[in-house]
Amino acid sequence: MTKSFKVIIVGGGHNGLVCATYLAAAGHQVQVLEARDSLGGGAATSEFAKGYRVSGLAHILHSLSPKVRKDLKLDTAGLEPGTAVETIALDTAGQHIRIGSTEVSGDGLSAEDINAYRQFKADFTHYAGALQPLIMNKPPRLKGMDSKDKTTLAKLGWQLRFGLGKKSMREFLRVGGINIYDVLDEVIDSPQLKGAIAVDAVLGQHMGPRTPNSVLTYLHRLWGETHSQASLPAGGMGQVASALERAATDAGVSLRTSAAVARITVSDGLAKGVELRSGECLEADIVVSNADAKTTFLDLVDSAELDAMFVHRVNSIRSLGNVAKLHFALNGLPKINGLLQEGLGHRLLIAPNMRYVEHAFNHAKYGEFSENPVLEITIPSIADPSLAPAGHHVMSVSATFAPYGLKQGWDKQREAFTQRVIHCIEQYAPGFVEQIVAQELLTPVDIEAQYHVTGGHWHHGEMAIDQLFMMRPIHGAAQYDTPINGLFLCGAAAHPGGGLTGIPGHNAAQRILAMAKEGF
Repeated sequence: MTKSFKVIIVGGGHNGLVCATYLAAAGHQVQVLEARDSLGGGAATSEFAKGYRVSGLAHILHSLSPKVRKDLKLDTAGLEPGTAVETIALDTAGQHIRIGSTEVSGDGLSAEDINAYRQFKADFTHYAGALQPLIMNKPPRLKGMDSKDKTTLAKLGWQLRFGLGKKSMREFLRVGGINIYDVLDEVIDSPQLKGAIAVDAVLGQHMGPRTPNSVLTYLHRLWGETHSQASLPAGGMGQVASALERAATDAGVSLRTSAAVARITVSDGLAKGVELRSGECLEADIVVSNADAKTTFLDLVDSAELDAMFVHRVNSIRSLGNVAKLHFALNGLPKINGLLQEGLGHRLLIAPNMRYVEHAFNHAKYGEFSENPVLEITIPSIADPSLAPAGHHVMSVSATFAPYGLKQGWDKQREAFTQRVIHCIEQYAPGFVEQIVAQELLTPVDIEAQYHVTGGHWHHGEMAIDQLFMMRPIHGAAQYDTPINGLFLCGAAAHPGGGLTGIPGHNAAQRILAMAKEGF
């Protein structure tokens, strides 16, 4: 029988809870330590004005792994994904485009574009599905591979060659490393449709549609669509956090909030436990960090415990956020020309064309916020009126590009950026400004401070090719274990990266259990 270990999970975000539940279910003694006063991290629902509640960061459920959902029995733990939502690309003249997982519609679309989109989504969904063996396992090393690495590579190769077929495999290899701008220009004519698709490739990243590897980031997001539709859970994303919390509790996990970790204690290259900011010291056989890599290795672990080259690589991780989150309390529903109330309940995008998205990104290159930002908008109170007082509503907006390192500093630019976003929405929803009762802006600097994520990056680091797969977060810590024996990573900093998938937590747990079985 495998020895039972005492495990501490640093951080009670969704991946930390997933990892903790798997380990506890396997018979280990697990304690989760969360610095905030609630669990769930960016998936938590919170009140930003009296009577108005909204999901803190993530506001759409679209990528949760069905395996995690089934293994942890999240449905019986209270998970109800809610009504599926589609994407509506807004147009100032009212000629909006409605984009589903396989179909697209809109008065301004040609029959050719409707058919082209159908084929494009079928092809790219097929490509994304072929990545399944790689996504659901630890990324294989290319040198000194173990049997698990070889099996993963073999399954990936089989999926690419025989799952896709020779013709599709060649096309996948052709487009996989290029940019989404060129790919969309090849197959679709509608600027509005191309702009909306391009947003899914760059949202949360420091890249525009013309940036190399933006096809790869699009496939990463699209992978979620291979097994689930986007939805707005009742009660916000906090419902997901609550289901994960209940599953963890049922598995025997000990959960502590308001328990900020000051450092991970290490002796002779071995993780021994943690010290809280309160001064309390807790011992453990295994420490698992749900924090980003820079926080883990540069703040929580003394750099003297690590090789200088390893520390240099950690320092070099690109992890500066580019997305701001805005929450609006409204005294009624916005009125958008050509859009009925049913449409307002879906995911709304302001990204008229790819040039607009690229120009928005250009500002971020020079430490400026976008003059005309790309906006992803939801009004979750349509599906769940309990989120706001009777007759009122809440609007959640992800605004990009809003760089962490703003040249003039966010203290001086908060109001200016908020007004740019309001002005942008006003172009599509006249009278919007008069409906605002209260508002909240979370810049990447605020996200860093409130959610303890270095640089305020939602994905704990850019998801470009040099920071993905066997290079995530860096060489030397890409298979969830680290140079510190007994210290593991389980958050979005690890493979396969960001998004509310639960897969980093799942994969990390499987890695820990496999190593525990072998006696480390």
